[in-house]
Amino acid sequence: MSYVPLEKLIDKSLGSMFKLVMMASRRALELAEGAARLIDLPKETKVTTLAMREIAEGKVTMTIDEKKEK
Repeated sequence: MSYVPLEKLIDKSLGSMFKLVMMASRRALELAEGAARLIDLPKETKVTTLAMREIAEGKVTMTIDEKKEK
């Protein structure tokens, strides 16, 4: 089992645990559906662990859509 320190992850999600969970779950789903891996880890690595490692290494980022109000 691989451990990804929370300190490396929370900063990548603008300090929000909710955003971190959403980002990791979306990336894990992409990986499960066949998306290319962005880092080299053993093939048997679970997609959730792989997603968190990619986030920690800055390979996956989050964008914010700001909707302007009229």
